Amino acid sequence: MNINAINLTVRFLLEISALISFGIWGFNQTSGWQKYLLAIVIPLLFAALWGIFAVPNDPSRSGSAPVVIPGVFRLILELLFFFFAVYCVNNLGYVKLSVIFGVMTILHYIVSYDRIVWLVSKNN
Repeated sequence: MNINAINLTVRFLLEISALISFGIWGFNQTSGWQKYLLAIVIPLLFAALWGIFAVPNDPSRSGSAPVVIPGVFRLILELLFFFFAVYCVNNLGYVKLSVIFGVMTILHYIVSYDRIVWLVSKNN
């Protein structure tokens, strides 16, 4: 297995972990039936944003872009997505886990420097 395959696997695990953290965080924001609604709606909203707004031919994705956006905006979207996940985990009281999640995200983007350069150069 090459480094790119490992990095894409790490990225996928970070994405799934982020969506799970959004759901758990939403569940803990209120009581009653609303907690179940937030536990479902918040991750679905973020998953939709993640999947809809893309740069065509992104090597880390399927290549399709339902709504085409410039690479810089995609990078900002990704960073906000992961930043919110770190915030959610930290807000739930798992400070060490949030630090680990944040460090793993930073390491992923360091290893993905070529993709970051590619995204910044894409001004669709």
